[in-house]
Amino acid sequence: MSKVKTNSGAKKRFKVTGSGNIKRKHAFKSHILTKKSKKRKLNLTKTTLIHPTDVYRVRMLLKV
Repeated sequence: MSKVKTNSGAKKRFKVTGSGNIKRKHAFKSHILTKKSKKRKLNLTKTTLIHPTDVYRVRMLLKV
């Protein structure tokens, strides 16, 4: 039987923390930054946890 593979796109975008939560980065931080405020750009830089309703789906992609 073949090995179960993780989704390549998901493994680049999500990280599992020590406590088992899943971290993600914010979107909208790559270009067209001149019209965004400094506060907004600073908040987009920080990581956050994924929403509880998405945990199961992301775990299936990561095979965790």
